[in-house]
Amino acid sequence: MNRIRKTEKQERAGNHESAKSKQFLRFRIPWVPNFLLIFSCVPAFLIHSSSAADVVIGSKKFTESYVLGEIAKRTLTEAGIPAEHRQGMGGSIILWEALRGGQIDAYPEYTGTIATEILKSDSNVSPDQVRDSLEKLGVGMTAPLGFNNTYALVMRRSEAQRLGIRTISDLQRYPELKFGLTHEFLDRQDGWRPLRQRYALPQQNVVGIDHALGYSALANGSIAVKDAYSTDAKIEQNDLVVLEDDLHFFPKYEAVFLFRSSKHADAIAALRRLEGTLDETRMIRLNAEAERTKNYTRAADLYFNLGAALAPRPSGHSGPSHFEDSFLRKLTRWTLRHLELAGFSLLLSIIVGIPLGIVASRGGAVGQVILGSAGVVQTIPSLALLALLVPLPFFGISVRTAIAALFLYGLLPIVRNTATGLQDIPRALRESAVALGLSPIARLWEVYLPMASRSILSGIKTSAVINIGTVTLAALIGAGGLGEPIISGLNLNDHVTILEGAVPAAVLALLVQWSFDLLDRVLIPRGLRL
Repeated sequence: MNRIRKTEKQERAGNHESAKSKQFLRFRIPWVPNFLLIFSCVPAFLIHSSSAADVVIGSKKFTESYVLGEIAKRTLTEAGIPAEHRQGMGGSIILWEALRGGQIDAYPEYTGTIATEILKSDSNVSPDQVRDSLEKLGVGMTAPLGFNNTYALVMRRSEAQRLGIRTISDLQRYPELKFGLTHEFLDRQDGWRPLRQRYALPQQNVVGIDHALGYSALANGSIAVKDAYSTDAKIEQNDLVVLEDDLHFFPKYEAVFLFRSSKHADAIAALRRLEGTLDETRMIRLNAEAERTKNYTRAADLYFNLGAALAPRPSGHSGPSHFEDSFLRKLTRWTLRHLELAGFSLLLSIIVGIPLGIVASRGGAVGQVILGSAGVVQTIPSLALLALLVPLPFFGISVRTAIAALFLYGLLPIVRNTATGLQDIPRALRESAVALGLSPIARLWEVYLPMASRSILSGIKTSAVINIGTVTLAALIGAGGLGEPIISGLNLNDHVTILEGAVPAAVLALLVQWSFDLLDRVLIPRGLRL
């Protein structure tokens, strides 16, 4: 009798446990499909990344290149050819690779750079030889625009006069001077290393610095010497002196436009109309206008003799309303592209990261390899990851490259949190799921993933916030987003322009975090919510 009563008691306990398990299953939801459905509802116009323009013009990350890009854009537009200007895409090699890969169709360049950096030839090679070499690569070159923007070393005038420095050779007497040179100049074949060798310069305190920030460092005495372009407006504005290149190290850097030879003849003819139309004095004036107004388009207007439109406004005048409208349009464009890059890359990270996390949760060598690989990718600096993807087939200078880099960067939080969430499920609950007779797939889909949903969603939230911040670097390869005004502001040393990108990016990060807090109530089973 006691045995019978004991058996009945065990059966009641088993039925009670089964009832508890069934009660739990009433709270479970197929949260993964719902989650992917929410994030896959990206408007089609956001995913579409190809440009509607017939000609895409790139520019380097300094004022003069921005202005020349705007001049080319307007020249093409007035010729009836839709054109787009992708500003501040980086240095010479990035622009060259983008041109070769078809991501852009034209960009302003300099003959000395073409000879030494692109063709890897002697700096004294003739223009005809340069043109012939480029044609073999499917690239055309206009005749010079009319000015030579050579490299130079500059100092504060007061400091140069105090030390009696007039030429580059005079620097030999002052080994203690600190040099602040742009990163591109440090690595160029016609840059710092061969220059130091030619002049036997003894300086060892040499640091890399952004071109525009270098002028601020020079003004406050943080550095004594920096590299500059001879047409920089800041040379006169900051009362700097250009040191004479007494050994004639620097070649001529005559401004030209490089373009893809396959482009339509009308577009090429429009670019050629710029030949011989700019001298050094006029180019310096355009650069000064860009830095005064913080507006490259207005500086380009000055090239077309729109002096009346560029006349200074009386103090207190708020300016025409179309300027604010223009800013709102730009802000909308930057924000939509930012959301496109962050959202689409996050969606890919979720689709790939959750399955990888499920596999990694089982442990063993495979799990260690997955977590280790995701961790290694996370340790690569984001800018370096972009640079590593650019030369690979299919990527280049494009939105695809930015999305791929962001996708890889967003994997670790999702993979790790998915694996951790599944591993932390209590053993008793696992045994209950088995006792219910559920298949392995049903146990994963209906029990384990809902139980781990809070941890998984936390990883996705972390990945999303990381992506929102990292997307700003995509502007360095012409992918757009809120990084555009940040890079432009760094170039102009203009804090307001920097904030035009930095503040919306910070607001987006907060909105994303709050949105995920709301999603907790939808995607996490009620019994697991905090």
